[in-house]
Amino acid sequence: MAVVFKDSYLVGLIGSGIGPSLSPALHEREADRQGLRCLYRLIDIDVLGVGPEAVGDLVRAARGLGFDGLNITHPCKQLVIPHLDALSPQAEALGAVNTVVFGDDGRAIGHNTDVTGFAASFARGLPDVPLERVVQLGAGGAGAAVAHATLTLGAGQVTVVDALPDRAAELAGSLNRHFGPDRAAVATPERLADLLASADGIVHATPTGMAAHPGLPFPAELLRPGLWVAEVVYRPLETELLRTARALGCATLDGGGMAVFQAVDAFRLFTGREPDGTQMLAHFAALAGAIPAPK
Repeated sequence: MAVVFKDSYLVGLIGSGIGPSLSPALHEREADRQGLRCLYRLIDIDVLGVGPEAVGDLVRAARGLGFDGLNITHPCKQLVIPHLDALSPQAEALGAVNTVVFGDDGRAIGHNTDVTGFAASFARGLPDVPLERVVQLGAGGAGAAVAHATLTLGAGQVTVVDALPDRAAELAGSLNRHFGPDRAAVATPERLADLLASADGIVHATPTGMAAHPGLPFPAELLRPGLWVAEVVYRPLETELLRTARALGCATLDGGGMAVFQAVDAFRLFTGREPDGTQMLAHFAALAGAIPAPK
């Protein structure tokens, strides 16, 4: 779809508990740097008092109000799909959308920039870690994206663990169809201790650790030196999981890089212009340092 270049853009983010999001500042600062005007609005379902199933109504309302696009986050990345006109190949393969672009023809097209965002962050932050046996906790919208990214980066096998067994099995099946047999396996949370005892690393892709969901996603005693830990949560930037893992000497990756690089790709989709990833990383670092982590 051709992008019509404009001087101003209206975009937003739909999700739950998104008040601390740095996405508005990231997009608006990059637009300012390029001499553009970008208004980025938060559409928090908690503030609105509606459930995640209202995402379709919110997308239609945004389109009617002249938005150019939307970012979509927890818990709406999968629920939004039936309300879109088409999906990019990657979003279709994942079954999850984090970016919606409204075309001049009025069509709403779903994309997923979480995959490329996580892959870029992981390659930059954990470039030399072993990837033969990876455990992933979480099989939701973010989980689908990071599992695809991890296998794309060369992981031998990813074992998906989720509190909802059917969701984990569905994701593992999709991964095996896309990457080949036995590249993904599925396990229940009860097996997490055994899995982590022999894993190279764990990717955490659940909301636990966010400001609205504090705490550890699993008992701290399951961590050990030599196990790398990658996080998708970025507000706060240092979750309890990362703090505990670092204290043990684990190599860690926070969610900041994924947040920046998915925003880089989303900015490109919204505007058709090439963003400066290095500048957006610098903006993020300044913002994350200036804004205290939520209590």
